[in-house]
Amino acid sequence: MKLNLKKITLLLTILISIELTAQDSTQGHISTHQKNIFTLGLYKQPGLDSMVDFVDGLYRVLKIHKVRSQDEKQNKTLFTFIPSVEYSLATGFASSINADIILPIKKITDNHSSIFSELKYTQNKQAIAQIVSNIWLKNNAYNINTNWAYLKYPQKDFGLGSTSDLKLFDNLDYSYIKLHQSIVKKIAPNLYFGPGLNIDYHWNITDTTTKNKPIMGFNDYGFTKQSSSIGVTLNLLFDTRSQISNPVANSSYLNLIYRNNATFLGSDQNWQTLLLDYRKYIPFPKGSKNILAFWSYNVFTIKGKQPYLDLPSTASDIYNNTGRGYIQGRYRGDKFVFAESEYRFGITENGLLGGVVFANMQSVSEQQGKPLQSILPGYGAGIRIKLSKHSNTNVAIDYGIGQGGSKGIFMNLGEVF
Repeated sequence: MKLNLKKITLLLTILISIELTAQDSTQGHISTHQKNIFTLGLYKQPGLDSMVDFVDGLYRVLKIHKVRSQDEKQNKTLFTFIPSVEYSLATGFASSINADIILPIKKITDNHSSIFSELKYTQNKQAIAQIVSNIWLKNNAYNINTNWAYLKYPQKDFGLGSTSDLKLFDNLDYSYIKLHQSIVKKIAPNLYFGPGLNIDYHWNITDTTTKNKPIMGFNDYGFTKQSSSIGVTLNLLFDTRSQISNPVANSSYLNLIYRNNATFLGSDQNWQTLLLDYRKYIPFPKGSKNILAFWSYNVFTIKGKQPYLDLPSTASDIYNNTGRGYIQGRYRGDKFVFAESEYRFGITENGLLGGVVFANMQSVSEQQGKPLQSILPGYGAGIRIKLSKHSNTNVAIDYGIGQGGSKGIFMNLGEVF
């Protein structure tokens, strides 16, 4: 879920050094003194609950003397609806309306269901409407996963393979409907299996580029003005995460998806892919709150030839997060292999501020039957700001660096993976 920049601006504004009235947690009396971002980061509320988030910062600035328990809203729906300004390498600046809902749990063993939606218009004249939901039914017996989107999406496309050049690209424009839906049933503790249906339809595809085109691009692959891909999926899911926005230590996730696109369903071509998504979260050092996280995201074409815009590429995962350090769609190919490790650590004891360092690698094959090409590394660091301690959701701001002069700011609502 991409970051809401307005939230960051507001947060940083309220953390500027000002005269505040604060509660003294040890003496039980009110004291007035100069506060700044560092003292707010070290601030603890009275009592046992020391976690501090964005709302606690607002309360402190507005002199609202109320203790907010970290666990007080676990059984209530948490709803956020905010107009915002965002930024990414692919879109430039964008204005959007975001709604984020985390549903309550009845038992501590239940997983949190979440719904995220957004409407966005960007500096690059892109229009995006999306809804992504991860719904757990009673006793975690079923999981329903939804990813629906509409895009009117002008973008730069750098062609196929790992040797493409940032200075050589096609100016593509297209409209896109995505309807991905699955439902899986528990077959063993934390293990699920079930069917799905994926529909990807592109139309009004145009390429206005006349020079400086990619060495191996859309026209070489087989340009079409529209494409339709409709396929049934088989989904194997293993998930021990109680919540997806900020997974805790000692949890893990594995999703294996086989997709079979068929002409009798309305697909232009018969083609098949296999997706493997694995994530693991380890406390490091052991016993600490810091987490060493690992992510492997891989897509393999195992039969047939899919439409160009359906080929796996950088940041083509559900939240467009693979490949920090590179623009969305930077590398595209018949096979896509990606791995990342990230170290997440606290900066302030009260949880308001944290940090990460990360490194990743990706590789693609140019076309079917050809091997994976060179490994393309990326690395960087970032900061985390606790937006909500009730949902344990962070605002993530990262700076990533890739090869060939690729670099930029990457922002999310929630952890990258």
